[in-house]
Amino acid sequence: MANQKTEFAKDDRRRAGRLKKRILIGARGQLDEQLRPQGITTAQLSLLHAIQQSPKSSGAQLARSCHITPQTIQTLIKRAEESGWIVRGKDKVNDRILTASLTPAGEKLLKTADKAVKIVEARLWQGIPANSIAALNDLLARCLKNIEPE
Repeated sequence: MANQKTEFAKDDRRRAGRLKKRILIGARGQLDEQLRPQGITTAQLSLLHAIQQSPKSSGAQLARSCHITPQTIQTLIKRAEESGWIVRGKDKVNDRILTASLTPAGEKLLKTADKAVKIVEARLWQGIPANSIAALNDLLARCLKNIEPE
């Protein structure tokens, strides 16, 4: 009987992992669809949010913040700069480091894009009580803590 409970627990954990992944992929796909008319992707939006949160960040700092590789962040930065959403300049302390800041066009795009995010989030959380969301946040924070390096 105990062995059977262990098997059910393993199945539930695997199912939770698969559902989490499907939710992330589905939400990102819907968000990309909402953002497409604005000419921005979810990854680019993540970059702009990271720059908004930490202006004058270096490419390496932005890559860590966005959880992507330095090579990928450079591609996103180049596209954002070409689109006029950010400007780059030399760091005041180390002139070999290029930093990024939002332009007024980037700020405006973020406001517009955040409306699309709210639409997808409202759909995602529809019918789910706030206390359930809080409980889920607690569980996910625990899971994250469990896998973080010590």
